[in-house]
Amino acid sequence: MDYGALALIPPLVVIVLAIILRTSFEPLLIGCMVGFVIIGLHDHSNVFSDFVRSLMAVIGDPSPGGSVWVILVCGLYGSLIGLMVRSGGTLKFGEWALKYITTQRGALMGTWVLGLLIFLDDYLSALTVGLSMRKITDAFKIPREKLAYIVNTTAPPWCVIAPISTWTIFIGSLLEKSHVAATGNGLPTYWKMIPFVAYGYVSVLVIPLFIYGILPWFGRMKKATIRAEITGQLTDPGFVSVSSLDITAMNPDKDSKVIYFLLPIIVLLAATVYFDIDALKGVMVAVTFTFIYYQFIKLGTFRQLSETVFGGFNSMVFALAILMMSYVLKDVNDKMGLTQYILHAASPYLNKQLLPLIVFVSLSLIAVTTGSSWGLYAVAIPLVVPLAQHFNSNVLLNCGAVISAGVFGANACLYSDATILTGQSTECNNLDHGLSQLPFAFISFGVSCIVYVIMGYTVA
Repeated sequence: MDYGALALIPPLVVIVLAIILRTSFEPLLIGCMVGFVIIGLHDHSNVFSDFVRSLMAVIGDPSPGGSVWVILVCGLYGSLIGLMVRSGGTLKFGEWALKYITTQRGALMGTWVLGLLIFLDDYLSALTVGLSMRKITDAFKIPREKLAYIVNTTAPPWCVIAPISTWTIFIGSLLEKSHVAATGNGLPTYWKMIPFVAYGYVSVLVIPLFIYGILPWFGRMKKATIRAEITGQLTDPGFVSVSSLDITAMNPDKDSKVIYFLLPIIVLLAATVYFDIDALKGVMVAVTFTFIYYQFIKLGTFRQLSETVFGGFNSMVFALAILMMSYVLKDVNDKMGLTQYILHAASPYLNKQLLPLIVFVSLSLIAVTTGSSWGLYAVAIPLVVPLAQHFNSNVLLNCGAVISAGVFGANACLYSDATILTGQSTECNNLDHGLSQLPFAFISFGVSCIVYVIMGYTVA
């Protein structure tokens, strides 16, 4: 609270520089340094030492959902994707799907449906759906921005609506810690909260309205569509992929089969479920199985498979660098009390009926400026629960507003993990993706605000 409105400066610097420079890592680095300069001047501390300590603490965070977990999960997803691509299975899946998908609308709806089917984890959804549908949407001259929009807007929102996912389990544990749910009853309590996650429903259900032309594409998305149709350029002409993933077949003499793609995905989903929706254990099992399976059927040599595992992991390094720097920015925001400042600034306008709306709007601002969803939940839920109880407002409704805010941030923030990983899987510049998607996220945001006003006066 000591920093007041100064807490807004670092995230604003990041957003402005990202738009000007059309890149992500450098604005995040500069924004973090600006934050540490403010902290250093305020606390008379060494700016560089503060930055190094924060960076080390962030990268070394071993907690579930922390940086070590994220690095391992994303890197191993990259390894699994690399194996599937070099097996030829991914290419064959695209060829097989094209036999049944004959229109642009069908390709977009196929992307949406596949995103709904892969609901266990948003990272898994963003990377798998983007990778598997890229060839199919390319065949119909669909711009990558449109593909990325559907992939991103399906992944996190659907994970908070699905009865079981990495998100629901994590939030269920927070409900237990905040005494909203009894010990061991976090997930069933979350299920009661699902009807109140308005943004999740709105953002997912609005996608078919655009696909079927009920709502028109506009802004950057429309320009991207025109560019793809006229010039055939599916990405911005200035986009250069930073992925180092080798996509050549390990054994070009062996015929590709769809099963080479589907079986690793099935094992990944099954292992993730078996280990109580543990994405890390699930992907470890999947990579191990896929390595042994491809070796057994002679899709590649032991050395080729090993190099592909490391190459796939390495292909995620740039995305992970951006993610780690976004976590440092969150650390800066936490040190400066951004969440507490915004909630305190909104407190004069609080009452029982408007509390869900104000919680949603104020925390959405935090989520968009920090790029953090799970971190926001960990900080905000313990603050919002007593606030709702004080105003005698429905606690689950207000917690649902918190969840909606985090998901909106995942979609609307230009440097959120969802935006970065979606850009990676669809091979679309994450800034082009983020800016083209932003107006559509705000449409869902606006509708969700109306829903929370109605809920505030009916169920709060």
